[in-house]
Amino acid sequence: MKALILVGGFGTRLRPLTLSFPKPLVDFANKPMILHQIEALKDVGVTEVILAINYRPEVMINFLKDFEDKLGITITCSQETEPLGTAGPLALARDKLVDGSGEPFFVLNSDVISEYPFAELIQFHKSHGGEATIMVTKVDEPSKYGVVVTEDTTGVVERFVEKPKIFVGNKINAGIYLLNPSVLDRIELKPTSIEKEVFPRIAADQKLYAMVLPGFWMDIGQPRDYITGLRLYLDSLRKKSAAKLAVGEHFVGNVLVHESAKIGEGCLIGPDVAIGPGCVVEDGVRLSRCTVMRGVRIKKHACISNSIIGWHSTVGQWARIENMTILGEDVHVGDEVYSNGGVVLPHKEIKSSILKPEIVM
Repeated sequence: MKALILVGGFGTRLRPLTLSFPKPLVDFANKPMILHQIEALKDVGVTEVILAINYRPEVMINFLKDFEDKLGITITCSQETEPLGTAGPLALARDKLVDGSGEPFFVLNSDVISEYPFAELIQFHKSHGGEATIMVTKVDEPSKYGVVVTEDTTGVVERFVEKPKIFVGNKINAGIYLLNPSVLDRIELKPTSIEKEVFPRIAADQKLYAMVLPGFWMDIGQPRDYITGLRLYLDSLRKKSAAKLAVGEHFVGNVLVHESAKIGEGCLIGPDVAIGPGCVVEDGVRLSRCTVMRGVRIKKHACISNSIIGWHSTVGQWARIENMTILGEDVHVGDEVYSNGGVVLPHKEIKSSILKPEIVM
């Protein structure tokens, strides 16, 4: 089987992290976002992953070459010269996707994190005999999204309603699809939306089905959702493989610590924290609801909550970092500095406090 991952553009919502790496290579729970998807695809027998990309493909390919060998999976790029929306990239990659086997292929949005129940999706898709299956997830406030209205017993998609004013359902598109090759005959090589143009036409022919995604789901393409996604991911890890989580008197709730990280004495870490490879957390540090990426040093008695600390950054002694502060790569925060929602671009030194949310250029 094959899969196409819609990598897309510049990842502006996750800046300043995406100034250093393309968004799919930004770490989430101690590995690049896209690797979570590729590993799950490999587990259900996908042999080739195509990345639909229009920004820095050479960086992606060079990085993922290592994983090709480790995972035994082929990873190639299909590069857009102009943005083609969410359906155009399928037409562009048609020759890579169609191999004459008639097998369906996966299409994924690269920002989506979940338990990736791909085996169940394949089973459901084969059982209904339609042309396409989309995964849907249930949300509390459907009025903020495009809602997928389905026939409850069969899962046939009846229609799509964009940001409904009155309640029509609570299922939204989760950005995970399994499509028959015939779907490609419906897509022209031009900027096209799969959600607004292609799927409604398949639904009109009663050949589009929806499967409710079990477990958690989050689009982690912006910082607040990234932090929420980490909490949901670690909750899921607790249920599925709790042995991967840190245990000990330093830790509260779900905490993921890379084996090469060093934790000092008298720290209190958690809940919902990921600490990456080569990090050094000195004595007396307090961490909660945050990600600390590869090579970071957090000095004594610093306190970090609801924030993302980018690669190879340093947080000074007694510093306090909170309220969606995001430090880009190689940022150095001085001792006793306070950051309330600062967004700091790479390679900066912060010597004075950031008292209200602002971007530090």
